[in-house]
Amino acid sequence: MANAIRVRFCPSPTGNPHVGLVRTALFNWAFARHNQGTMVFRIEDTDAARDSEESYQQLLDSLRWLGLDWDEGPETGGPHAPYRQSQRMDIYRDVAGKLLAAGYAYHCYCTATELDERREAARAAGRPSGYDGTCRDLTDEQKAAYEAEGREAIVRFRMPDEPITFTDLVRGELTFTPDNVPDYGIVRANGAPLYTLVNPVDDALMEITHVLRGEDLLSSTPRQIALYKALIELGIAKDVPAFGHLPYVMGEGNKKLSKRDPQASLNIYRERGFLPEGLLNYLSLLGWSFSADQDVFTVSEMIEKFDIADVNANPARFDLKKAESINGDHIRMLDVKAFTDACEPWLRAPHAPWAPEDFDRAAWEAIAPHAQTRLTVLSEITANVDFLFLKEPVQDEASWTKAMKEGSDALLRTARAKLEAADWTSPESLKGAVLAAGEEHGLKLGKAQAPVRVAVTGRTVGLPLFESLEILGKDRTLARIDAALAKLAA
Repeated sequence: MANAIRVRFCPSPTGNPHVGLVRTALFNWAFARHNQGTMVFRIEDTDAARDSEESYQQLLDSLRWLGLDWDEGPETGGPHAPYRQSQRMDIYRDVAGKLLAAGYAYHCYCTATELDERREAARAAGRPSGYDGTCRDLTDEQKAAYEAEGREAIVRFRMPDEPITFTDLVRGELTFTPDNVPDYGIVRANGAPLYTLVNPVDDALMEITHVLRGEDLLSSTPRQIALYKALIELGIAKDVPAFGHLPYVMGEGNKKLSKRDPQASLNIYRERGFLPEGLLNYLSLLGWSFSADQDVFTVSEMIEKFDIADVNANPARFDLKKAESINGDHIRMLDVKAFTDACEPWLRAPHAPWAPEDFDRAAWEAIAPHAQTRLTVLSEITANVDFLFLKEPVQDEASWTKAMKEGSDALLRTARAKLEAADWTSPESLKGAVLAAGEEHGLKLGKAQAPVRVAVTGRTVGLPLFESLEILGKDRTLARIDAALAKLAA
């Protein structure tokens, strides 16, 4: 198909994956899947000082966990391999040579000190402080003189002298004037290619049709468009891709969410037990909406509806509470078997505070439907069900003080007697026992069950009490009430 959509996600393997980066991957992936296009995954690992193999593996693992698959890229292959830029250096050297030979680029011998001085002077005079074109039209004699001084040259791309206008898929028509987009470096003095060269070259050779990326890269777009046009003239590129710049993701204090912000790391959400579907649902809302009255939807529903034209240009605020709420909705959308299996990592070492042999799978399966309605993240399950698997409940002293009022010992003795005589195959029977105990002491059910709950589970709030007592069993429940009575007596 001649006009098949091809998008790319091309992160640098530095540090932990960032939720803003994931949002960019998601929008590219959804756009490709909606349009039956191709998702290219490319690794920008030309900065040996910052890139790491550990981060590279984390990127692959994170995308797999999220279900954001790719059609071409590392470990998948494809017609434009290799997909790691560190393995494509010969390609970039060849293209840089062709740009120089055709006059689209030139050698610049200016030193860092000279550039800084000229920038400062331009700023002081109120002029644009970008590169001033000193080396744009050097003669062979001037080049030889610089080289005789021992100067090393970078390669600069020669920007056109007319405005560059393009239609951004998110922001509409944009124009950049020449004084705001000066000539720029594409190859370092040591011969290493810069991002400004390798990214457009790879997009051209991989026939990328749409570049969807963060707003922070918008200022580099006119440079890349000029370079694409040169690559077309040289027969290296076929077309200039369409660009769409995605809105900033904002954190606390109206600041852009940075890698240093604690809520920025994808790993945090994975460790806390966000579902991939819940996290992707929330991240998709950072700049896009499914509909005016629906915030919760499946990944397949997003694919069906996603249109880059619907992305909002305004910054999107990251709201952790909303992210948790949406994730909770997705937890409740799971069938019970899927929920039971998803929680199990948090019911085993190293997350669980009980011995492995004390975990009772049957008890867990029995309590799971009651727990599913309560969670916002899967990691919350450990504290919700610990009373089932610990030999003694974790006694929260604040809960104890709140529940064990004057007369609680008498109530507990009455409740114990009625529970001992109750039918332990029926939560309604257990509820009736505690209700009757409360009535004998002039208390409604809510007041009567509080001391029982704290005695048995250690907390004033938790899963439905009488279903919990049934699953815990008669002997363990009565033993815990006895222990609470002994503590009250002491």
